[in-house]
Amino acid sequence: MSMLSILVPAYNEEGNVRECHARIAAVLDGLPDEQAEIIFTDNHSTDRTFAILSEIAAQDPRVRVFRFSRNVGYQNSVMYAYKMARGDCAIQLDCDLQDPPELIPQMLDLWRQGNQVVYGIRRKLPDGPVVAALRRGFYWFIDRISNDDLPRNAGEFRLTDRVILDQIRVSEDRSPYMRGMISAMGFTQVGFDYDRAARKVGESKFPLKAMISLAVDGMVNHSLVPLRLASTVSLFVGLITFLILLFYLIGKLLFGQDWPPGFATLVILLLMSMTLNAMFLGILGEYIGRIFMQTKNLNAPVVEATVNVEAEAVEVSQPPLRFPVSR
Repeated sequence: MSMLSILVPAYNEEGNVRECHARIAAVLDGLPDEQAEIIFTDNHSTDRTFAILSEIAAQDPRVRVFRFSRNVGYQNSVMYAYKMARGDCAIQLDCDLQDPPELIPQMLDLWRQGNQVVYGIRRKLPDGPVVAALRRGFYWFIDRISNDDLPRNAGEFRLTDRVILDQIRVSEDRSPYMRGMISAMGFTQVGFDYDRAARKVGESKFPLKAMISLAVDGMVNHSLVPLRLASTVSLFVGLITFLILLFYLIGKLLFGQDWPPGFATLVILLLMSMTLNAMFLGILGEYIGRIFMQTKNLNAPVVEATVNVEAEAVEVSQPPLRFPVSR
């Protein structure tokens, strides 16, 4: 009998957590050969999400709940759940039920066939045409510039084997991009097509700003192209500047050209130079900022309260100074 961990990040999902648990529990009840645990990570919700999860955990001993002392972001919340997973494999799905739990048996079948990672490929998106096009365009772009083989149109709905979980457990990345991290580990990975459902209750926790931030994390974590682009453009601009200077000198010295004062040209060139410098310093800042977060151990989840969790488990990835955990 194998052990299955279901990982569900939640933030202000009081309208969804009960149905989410009910549908997951119904699927697990239909798998008598599987032991299971359901891990909810509450990313410091400001509504009744944690209270409802506490009630659910009191009735279902399979449910384990971790509440963070502050919002650490979606990716850090997910990574903590992976570290806490005790199963032979773990399946991540969103609390809003856009990723149907009823596909869990299909994912387990593909896992038993020898695949260490099983990920869902979004065949249909409930977003509008513009947002859907932006999503697919980003997946294409990150796959093109990345040094790793990242699957296109694959989200967070995936199964990972214990060998992957052990690798994640020792990682201390403070700005993780989980789908990229898992894809970059290699092993045998397979995708399956599914239609992503629309959110029933509440609002999406991924507005445009969050999507842009995730896109930046994906690019910076898995590609050096932005840094190389800065070097390439600077060399190109330097070459153009040298050619303009050479042209000016030849015209002035050999042909006696009396060039008019180029105030407008100088202003344009100066502004372009300042813009390029600011842009490339911003690119460098993204990489340096992540190094700073890593060395200072910033953005590490701190557990404020737990339900159905032994105290020793929290010590796995907890910083030295933390709030007491007991419930």
